[in-house]
Amino acid sequence: MNPIDMSKAAPPRIFLVVVDESVEMPVALYYASRRARRTGGRVAMLRVIPREEAHGLASVAALMREEARHEAEQLLLRLAGDLVAETGVLPVFYIREGIPSEQVVNLVNNDPTVSILVLAAGAGADGPGPLISYLASKAIWKLRVPLTIVPGSLSYEQIDALT
Repeated sequence: MNPIDMSKAAPPRIFLVVVDESVEMPVALYYASRRARRTGGRVAMLRVIPREEAHGLASVAALMREEARHEAEQLLLRLAGDLVAETGVLPVFYIREGIPSEQVVNLVNNDPTVSILVLAAGAGADGPGPLISYLASKAIWKLRVPLTIVPGSLSYEQIDALT
């Protein structure tokens, strides 16, 4: 039997979570942090900001983009505090501009470090949410990584029991 060559150890799993304003997003983030902690992985957070249309002055559009980016950075930093407390590892940050579904697919397919996409489904009558609906019905075949959909109604205690 050959000894294990530790220099060829696989890189840690990266659990990507899309950070948005949805009520269920913290559930996806908590699930990803628990899985990352238990598997020696790491959490990555993607914040997609809308592309601002230049109506009039380009300087106004640039200022709006800068403000949106600053707000995204502040949000990710705020969420990172909880993730570091949970996993002991600083998360990876991604900020992209454009349409969320397109940016998620592009990031997953162009960043080989991403291992798993974690999303939480809406718990209300409105359905699972636009991103999950799009990915599950029209774009699942475009993803090169597994998609984990966490029920948005799960409590942290239920997630702890599952992970």
